[in-house]
Amino acid sequence: MKVLDLQCAQGHGFEGWFASEEDFVAQKARSLVCCPLCGDADVLKKLSAPRLNLSSNRSTQSQEESPSTAVALAKPQSAEQMAAWLELSRKLVANTTDVGDRFAEEARKIHYGEVPEHAIRGQATLKETRELIDEGIGVMPLLLPEISKERLQ
Repeated sequence: MKVLDLQCAQGHGFEGWFASEEDFVAQKARSLVCCPLCGDADVLKKLSAPRLNLSSNRSTQSQEESPSTAVALAKPQSAEQMAAWLELSRKLVANTTDVGDRFAEEARKIHYGEVPEHAIRGQATLKETRELIDEGIGVMPLLLPEISKERLQ
């Protein structure tokens, strides 16, 4: 089993487990490898240092002080954060209506009582967003991972 450090074009780092290097290459060629956060299939294998056990002697430096331990401990936290972000974004997608590029128009209709209040999401330009804020309409820019918008198997 090969555990590879991968990174998408958006800069999200993650691990991939493959039967072999050839298995990774074959899956990548068929666009089966994608970022778990944003769904980007433009994935690169990052350089990683192999772990070598050259001696049964333990270093006098404690594991808590070891730089390699600090990196290893940081990685699960990042994975947990990515999983939490993905879970939150899926909940947002499930509980909002996607109004696409009509976001500013729909937000105004809700704010001025032209339509019943309901949760929406969509896209707005920076200019539209500033205008909504100037009108006192509460908006929150939020980048949702593409994968959260898809159904999982």
